Amino acid sequence: MSVVSDSPVHSSSSGDDFAAFLDAELDSTSDTSPEPGDDDDENENDYDSELFSTKKQKVELSDNVVVSYGSTSRGAEEKLVASIKEDICTHPGVIGGMCIRCGQKTEEGQSGVAFGYIHKDLRLANDEIARLRNNDLKNLFRHKKLNLVLDLDHTLLNSSQFRHITPEEEYLRVPPDSLPDELKGNLFRLDFMHMMTKLRPFVRTFLKEASKLFEMYIYTMGERAYALEMARLLDPENIYFNSKVIAQGDCTQRHQKGLDVVVGQDSAVLILDDTEQVWSKHKENLILMERYHYFVSSYRQFRFNCKSRSELKCDESEDDGALAAVLEVLKRVHSIFFDTEQGGDINKKDVRQVLKTVRKEVLKDCKLLFTKVIPIEYRAESHHFWKMAEQLGATCSTEMDPSVTHVVSLDKGTEKSRWAVRENKFLVHPSWIEAANYLWRKHPEEKFPVDEVKQTK
Repeated sequence: MSVVSDSPVHSSSSGDDFAAFLDAELDSTSDTSPEPGDDDDENENDYDSELFSTKKQKVELSDNVVVSYGSTSRGAEEKLVASIKEDICTHPGVIGGMCIRCGQKTEEGQSGVAFGYIHKDLRLANDEIARLRNNDLKNLFRHKKLNLVLDLDHTLLNSSQFRHITPEEEYLRVPPDSLPDELKGNLFRLDFMHMMTKLRPFVRTFLKEASKLFEMYIYTMGERAYALEMARLLDPENIYFNSKVIAQGDCTQRHQKGLDVVVGQDSAVLILDDTEQVWSKHKENLILMERYHYFVSSYRQFRFNCKSRSELKCDESEDDGALAAVLEVLKRVHSIFFDTEQGGDINKKDVRQVLKTVRKEVLKDCKLLFTKVIPIEYRAESHHFWKMAEQLGATCSTEMDPSVTHVVSLDKGTEKSRWAVRENKFLVHPSWIEAANYLWRKHPEEKFPVDEVKQTK
């Protein structure tokens, strides 16, 4: 049964069946259910055992009421039983005002968090979310996996409305069989949505390899219909995401994404996204992706004054592109996290600390000196290039000294730039730091030269 289909809560039975259904569905969205023969945490993920115990208590208590208070009026007895039931059920979640466990009508209110992508109108109480996250963590660790949240647009793919397709891109409108070989299976014309979508090179290999190490979610600021269609293109056999597709309507804060709607502990979640600002509360979980642009409309959206890949009939590298690079980062983080030689309690490990450690390896032996990059009136330590370099493990300085390895400049003519050339230091453009940040490796300095600045009269 799919979690987006009708559920037992809509049947004439109580909410008990749906409570068991919810846990089963949350577990079935991954392959991390306990292996046969596992005795650890027996029945920990099973609502049925809890419900059986609860039902038994209800029956016993009801029987006691009948025996002990046989002379009690029927109305008083029903009130007492209802009161006992209310005390027993903590109402872990509701759908349409109905408790998913006991089936009673409850005041919906706004407590807890809505999980509409799991089931329409589902809202879970905070205690229930915590319980599910603890179970998810145990299941993940049992199979040596973590959670991975993936953005769609500019991270895994690029889309364009038909009305934005330029004359230079008209060759893309041909039937799929007539497309160039490199576009077959990667470019989709979605007539019912009046749009085209181009998958990022290496994305299918990326998803296949990442799924061995992570349980994956899609999380987009796009509408649900769009999100589900993109999930279908990326995962046509529905083996990677299942119902774990979170869209704009699921966000609990306007213009922001949050892990509060992900059934996973923050300490075991990594995020891939091209936009840092939407993850203001979870930047430590984020691996910032270099944006993928293919269509002209995408270049214009970000005000790039150059020809698009679609116009040039070229694409990002499969083997040396952003997804291939980030896959290696994910593998390294996963390896360090589950490294048994390091010892310690795995339940106390935090993937955010591991990510920070891996990031600091990128420029760990570099000492950077900036010139003409940070405005004079700006506090150097607060500038984004300075902070980015430090996150990558570099040391930053404002003074010339023999330990400096790189001078980062926009002008070859400054005193510090000339000093770099004279002292045989690397002189690089600031984009050298950005490239290291996006691809998680130190690039050849000669590929990031500093241009001469023409003096105006």
